[in-house]
Formats: sequence, C-alpha cells, structure tokens
Amino acid sequence: MFIGKYNRSVILTYIGVAFAFSGMATAFGENSAAAMICLAIAGICDLFDGVIARRCKRDEAEKEFGVQIDSLADVIGFLALPAVLGLGLMDGAGYIKYPVILGYMLCGIIRLAWFNTSAAAEGTRTHYDGLPVTYSALIFPVLWTVLGFFGELKAAPWIWAAFYAVTAVMFIFNVKVPKPRGIWYGVFGALAVGVTVLILVRDIL
Repeated sequence: MFIGKYNRSVILTYIGVAFAFSGMATAFGENSAAAMICLAIAGICDLFDGVIARRCKRDEAEKEFGVQIDSLADVIGFLALPAVLGLGLMDGAGYIKYPVILGYMLCGIIRLAWFNTSAAAEGTRTHYDGLPVTYSALIFPVLWTVLGFFGELKAAPWIWAAFYAVTAVMFIFNVKVPKPRGIWYGVFGALAVGVTVLILVRDIL
C-alpha cells in the first residue's frame, strides 16, 4: 500500500528523526537546553540503528534503502538541527553566524554525499574519511555542558562560532577517523546519556 520500508531495521532511524524535529521545534522556541537533549538522543538513535539493521535479515533493496534513509535522516538530525541551534547560540556574534552556519551545512552535505558514493566500501573499512556529521550530536552537547559548568552559555557566541567552523572543516578534511566498534558503542552511548542527564538536571529541572 505504501512505498518505503517500515520494519525494525529502520525504525530507530525514524525515531531519531522525530527527536531531531522536536529539537528544532524547541530551538525555535528558544529552549536550547531541550534542543541539545534532543540532539544527543538523536545521536544515540543513529549510533545503534546500524547495529539493529545488521542483525535483521534484509534483502539488497532493504540494505540500499537503509543507506539512503540514514543519510537523509542525518541531514535533519545533525545538520538542520545544529544549524537552527547555532543561529541562536551565535546571536551575539553578529552577521558572522550566517556564513558559519552555511559553511557547516555545505560541508556536512558534501561529507554525506562522499559517504554515499563510497558506501559499499565503507562496510569493510575500519575508518571514516573525514569526521562523520553524526559526531555533532556529541560535540555540541558536550560543549554546552562544559560552558554551562563555567557559566558561559550566554556569553560565548564566538566560542560556538569557532566550534561550528572547525567541525565543518573536519567534515571534509581528509583525516582518518576510526569507526566505533565493540566497547566504543558503550562508551559513546554512556557519554551521550551522561551529558543528557546533566543538561536535564542543570538546565531544565
């Protein structure tokens, strides 16, 4: 009846998109703390959606759909959501925020397109070429937590601009980034959960 795939191999990807949308909605409502939590949770969904997908019995069409839907979800969760967040976080940096955010998004989609064109080889490699856009789900919430600890959340637009710019460059810089395997899934997952709890306790409750 409907086109697309809706089995458990992609359900976590769709949940991640739902959190990304919620993050953008809260960012537009100027609740950056809640948006950061949504970003971190979207990152957790992305971290484990591939693990779940590989444990499912899939035909070639389902595997290819999974690759494409994952990248499209990444555009929403780790480019669009951070872009909306960044516009607010860099509010005190003047017009510089616009080229920084534009550069962030352009570098991000270039990185994703590069990944898609080499997706067949990625499955057998131990590293990524360039920083995956999904790492923004860890970089920005961690920075938010660190700046909040020092009481600099509202006074650091230039720090945010610098981190967005460096992250953008790292998306397309030809550096080898190890792919998380084994225990690193637990490490990244625990770090994301820990940051989420800290933001929730300190900035929302």
